[in-house]
This record gives sequence, C-alpha cells and structure tokens, in this order.
Amino acid sequence: MRLFKKTTIDFLVKRRFWYLVSSAMMAVGVVSLFTKGISLGIDFRGGTELVVAFSDRVEVRDVRIALDKIGLGRSEIKSYGSDRNILIRSTEQAEGTTIGDRIKDALQKQFPDKKFDVLKEDKIGPKIGKELRRDALYAIIWSMLAIMGYIAIRFKFTYGLGAVIAIVHDVFTTFGFLSILNGVIPGLNLDITQEVIAAFLTLIGVSVNDTVVIFDRIRENEKIYRSMPLDKVMNKSLNDTLSRTIITSGTIFLVLVILLLFGGEVNRGFAFTLGFGIVTGTYSSIYVASAFVADWNLLRKKKS
Repeated sequence: MRLFKKTTIDFLVKRRFWYLVSSAMMAVGVVSLFTKGISLGIDFRGGTELVVAFSDRVEVRDVRIALDKIGLGRSEIKSYGSDRNILIRSTEQAEGTTIGDRIKDALQKQFPDKKFDVLKEDKIGPKIGKELRRDALYAIIWSMLAIMGYIAIRFKFTYGLGAVIAIVHDVFTTFGFLSILNGVIPGLNLDITQEVIAAFLTLIGVSVNDTVVIFDRIRENEKIYRSMPLDKVMNKSLNDTLSRTIITSGTIFLVLVILLLFGGEVNRGFAFTLGFGIVTGTYSSIYVASAFVADWNLLRKKKS
C-alpha cells in the first residue's frame, strides 16, 4: 500500500536548517530540566503514594489541612484526572502501610460526609527507588549501545553512529518536553514512572526500526545506482520509504491518541510520552540519522 505516488522531495537540501531546529528543541528541553526539573514518581523516589476517589468534589487545600494535622502537610497533593480524584504522595518513610493508613484515617476525619475509595496505593522504600533509578538509566544506555553495535555490523559504523545520535536526540527532546509540559496540561500526569521509562524504551525500538528500514533501502540503491552521488541516493531512498514511514508511524500514533483519550489516567503518561516520541523519532530518522550520514560521507570525500 502506498499513500503517495512517486515523490521527488529533496529532504537533505535544508538539513543544516533542521540541525538548528533539533539543537533548539534539545536546548529548550535541557534548560527546562535544569530550571524546572523533572518530577519523579514514587517508583524512583521512595515513599507512599495514594490515589483517592471521592464521591463528591473536594478541594486540594482541604486535603492538605487534613494531612497537616498528622504532620504530613508537606506531601505532594494534586488532582488526578478529575476534581474528585486526589493524588497524595509522601516521601515520609515508616514500616509497612503505616503512612497510607494514617492518610486514610485523616481523610475520614476531615470528610466524614464524603465516601472515598482508594484506587491505588504504592509503598516504595528509598533503597528500592535508588535501584530502580539506576536500572532505568542502565536500560536506556545499554539499549542504545546494543543498537549502535547492531547497525554498525549490519551496515557501517557511520550508520550506527547516526542512528544512536538520532536516538539520543529523541530521548533528550522528549525528556525535556515532559519537563516543560508537566503540570501545564490539566488532567495529564507526566511524572517519570516505570510506565514512562517503558515508553522511552519502546520509543528507542520504534525509532531505530524506522531508521534501519531507510538505511536498508539506501544500501540497496547504492548497489543499483553506483554512479549516482550519495546524497541523491539517500534522497531517492527516503522518497521510496516515505509511504511506509507515514503509515507505520501514523497508525501507532493514532492508537496512542485513543489510549491517551480513553485509556484512563494510569496510561496517559505512557501514551503521551510515546506519542510525542513517535513524532520526533520519525523526524529524526530523516533529518538527523540520514543527514548525519550524508554529511559524514561528504566530509570524508573532501578530505580524500
């Protein structure tokens, strides 16, 4: 199936401009990470997290008053998807479910006429949180190194390096925009949790899959059009795979939009992160990975 008939778009002619766009997006994200920071979920910080669903609307300030009475007024408290659902996150440590039980008792005393259900209750020790942070970082780094090695063996080292640069671009850009948008969009919780880390790992796989398809077509066309300059071969290959790229990325993106809208609060962070990453991953396969390979080969030709 082809969405477009034969196209002749010159993708690489303005690659320097797209380098600037990519650099600007990454710079904005890095600035946000250093100034605003990123909000870690209870999985990585340690502590107790509760999601409480009340029968009627409650004010966050009233919940904070209730927790202040038991010495937990510094806990993080915010709406969770609706004005009846409240997320309470405390880094206070105690044995077993002590903190969770104290929070529920305080809410019952503060809101005697309002029934509530605990939708979610998690307790993570500080040591476990530290181990999860370390393991998540290792998972992302090792996946990128493995991908670079695979592509370097299957194609050339330059191609592997281009693919990893594109992945680093996708991860940093998505990470930065999570920092920028967290707390800005009502009803969208973008804390870094295990689900969000899973979205990043999925993003790496999807992004490199698109890059490999393009690189494979470049290798095939290099054998067929031996006298054609590499930049023209790459443009032809990008045009050949354009329909496949849009269909694959578009269908994944559509599913993620549905999951974001109707998948419930728990899945929204995963869906938003992967959806944003799909867009950057599709863009970087063309304007980062392929453009890097084109410039690298052009530089080698000038030196030789």
